Amino acid sequence: MADKIAVLIPCYNESKSIAKVVRDMKEVLPEAVIYVYDNNSTDGTDEIARQAGAVVRYEYQQGKGNVIRSMFRDIDAQCYLMVDGDDTYPAEYAREMCDKVLNDRTDMVVGDRLSSTYFTENKRPFHNFGNSLVRGSINYLFHSDIKDIMTGYRAMSYQFVKTYPVLSKNFEIETEMTIHAIDKNMQVDNVIVDYRDRQEGSESKLNTYTDGFKVIRTILRMFKDYRPLKFFASIAAVLFVLGVIFFIPILTKYIRMGIVTKIPSLIVIGFVVLTAIICLFSGIILTTLVQQHKQIFEFQLQQVSNEYKRLFPEENAEKEDA
Repeated sequence: MADKIAVLIPCYNESKSIAKVVRDMKEVLPEAVIYVYDNNSTDGTDEIARQAGAVVRYEYQQGKGNVIRSMFRDIDAQCYLMVDGDDTYPAEYAREMCDKVLNDRTDMVVGDRLSSTYFTENKRPFHNFGNSLVRGSINYLFHSDIKDIMTGYRAMSYQFVKTYPVLSKNFEIETEMTIHAIDKNMQVDNVIVDYRDRQEGSESKLNTYTDGFKVIRTILRMFKDYRPLKFFASIAAVLFVLGVIFFIPILTKYIRMGIVTKIPSLIVIGFVVLTAIICLFSGIILTTLVQQHKQIFEFQLQQVSNEYKRLFPEENAEKEDA
């Protein structure tokens, strides 16, 4: 059975807050089905969520990315609302976010914490710096204007969920989702939401340095995968400039004295320039492959849209009438 709205809550040891999150979502979205995916919790999170009225399922591979992969694979819905189980995102914005997907055909609605209370509520300064750095980097590299890259509060369409390949295993999943939406030219909207810090006694699962490094690595990997010409052309430009800088003294001495005294250096410079040329052509070839992948994606998107019409015929008829 397909749902109109599916609220997705990935959880790992959130016993102090999960019941409130489930109750709040049921109050704001009474027609929604609340799914809690327990990721090897040891504090009874699953039983508390079940008693609060959620549908509880399990994902035994540790990591938020693994949980989201299972959620997206298992559940069919017109609108998916993803929220963390730590009660840091107020439920009052859920209706507005879901309406954008259901009524405005938005593919992803980003719950923007950074434009409201995040920097005052969050007590971890490195997290604040990291969020700003990631937002600035992605918007610069991908020419976008996403207000909050790493938020865990998102509403998504059926088309987005069923065409999104989950590759990340951990908390870098939000960054990956955002870049995928940008690259595939999907409609992305921002809704400013309040953010509140975790309840006392509730601990974040994020490691500032380890997970921060993973996010940066994900950005570089996806920039290479989605913008290969820019990535490899940048490397080629750096190598070419270095080659020229070190070649100029050798050329100057050759013009003045008629001899080359640094043969080994000249050989190394030659290999550096050759590597730059190889990088440039690699970027050109990979750009062609990326373009072909986008064409294949469009066919895949059409297949998913046809499946959506089959699952929700009444909704499709209403949109055609409108």
